[in-house]
Amino acid sequence: LSVPLSVESQQVVGASMGQQAINQGLKALIYGLVAVMIFMLIFYKGAGVNAVVAQILNLYMMFSILSAFNLTLTLPSIAGMILTIGMAVDANVLVFERIKEELALGKSRAAAINAGFSGAFWAIMDANITTFIAAMFLSQLGTGPIQGFAVSLAIGVVSSVFTALFVSRLMFDFNTQVLKKEKVSISWRIK
Repeated sequence: LSVPLSVESQQVVGASMGQQAINQGLKALIYGLVAVMIFMLIFYKGAGVNAVVAQILNLYMMFSILSAFNLTLTLPSIAGMILTIGMAVDANVLVFERIKEELALGKSRAAAINAGFSGAFWAIMDANITTFIAAMFLSQLGTGPIQGFAVSLAIGVVSSVFTALFVSRLMFDFNTQVLKKEKVSISWRIK
């Protein structure tokens, strides 16, 4: 079929527009991170500090791994980081809510923390493993920007699981065993 071609739309993107988009993406990342941190501190009190430290370490690990492999920071990779913030918070919320349930049953601090992490473990692993598998398929079957998103998402999934299950647990255990705290500051409703 001979169909005449006509220009519907034409855009020129310069280097300054690309840099502006990256800067806006980084601002969104920072604003989202700050909003999540404020929410966690207000809603979960002392346990929110664990979540904030885990989030900061999570992003630090992501930037470190991206830097170590000399990967470029693009808009899709920033989007992967923003998604990772949400997934890392989700893991912390699952653990914290399980701990609150155990405290409501009258368990001690150590028993509630142990049961909370044990109870949330498979839910966290299930969600993160399926996301990691999807990221692997995206990185293998996608092109350019999709691969950047998939790589940063995969790195973020691994680092968020580590920080949520290991670092956060380590901070709870430190407060329990070393500082000898008996109460968990995890909710405004639990005294």
